[in-house]
Amino acid sequence: MSNDILVHAEAGVTTITFNRVDKKNSLTAAMYAQLADALAAADADPAQRAVVLQGHETIFSAGNDIGDFLNAPPSGEGAPVFRFLRGIASFSKPLLASVCGPAVGVGTTLLFHCDLVVAGDNAAFSMPFVNLGLVPEAASSLLVPQMMGYHRAAEALLLGEPFMAEAAQEVGLVNRVVPPSEANRLAQAMVAKLAAKPLASLVATKKLLKQGQSAQVLARMDEEGALFRRMLGEPAAREAFGAFMERRKPDFSKL
Repeated sequence: MSNDILVHAEAGVTTITFNRVDKKNSLTAAMYAQLADALAAADADPAQRAVVLQGHETIFSAGNDIGDFLNAPPSGEGAPVFRFLRGIASFSKPLLASVCGPAVGVGTTLLFHCDLVVAGDNAAFSMPFVNLGLVPEAASSLLVPQMMGYHRAAEALLLGEPFMAEAAQEVGLVNRVVPPSEANRLAQAMVAKLAAKPLASLVATKKLLKQGQSAQVLARMDEEGALFRRMLGEPAAREAFGAFMERRKPDFSKL
């Protein structure tokens, strides 16, 4: 098994680390499969009370590995990426994230499914799906406007430009902003407090917080996923990905 995803369980806490720093923690299909399996195992294990997702203090995730993505695009709902997204949306226990450096695409959208988020002051969040000729995923077309309000969501999703940790904290995506060297440590301190609490109360409270939304989130994920897969084969996406691989600016003027 690859070491690109590290999973460590101790004292009731499962820590999942993106460990592909040399590739900016870009995510492959194999990594999505590992993430989905780790979440499912932690959710099913009564000894595990909470999960932390973390990267490196210089990079959280650059999103999808474009080469891997183009070689093996997600072809259906059973694809590892969609299995991961459904897993993170339906995870019943507290889920935390520690984010430093760039968090691109799914590196940002997964955070809308976390219960607590710590950010380094170097964190930069972006959702550049439109820039790639695609549509949002992870039910972000539903969750981003709910959290940010419509106009801020439109700016984030239509322009796809980065916004920094302070702005993320202002709209409620981030709970705490600290120096990058302190982010993972603070997330571990927070999750240790949660792990000391009664699991049944944690699970029931999270269920109440999300009550009435879970089915809507999963339905929106399915809708986004169908559009995403269709648009992958259309001219705009082919031009965007071709330009990325050729290191040039895409030209959408005729599309």
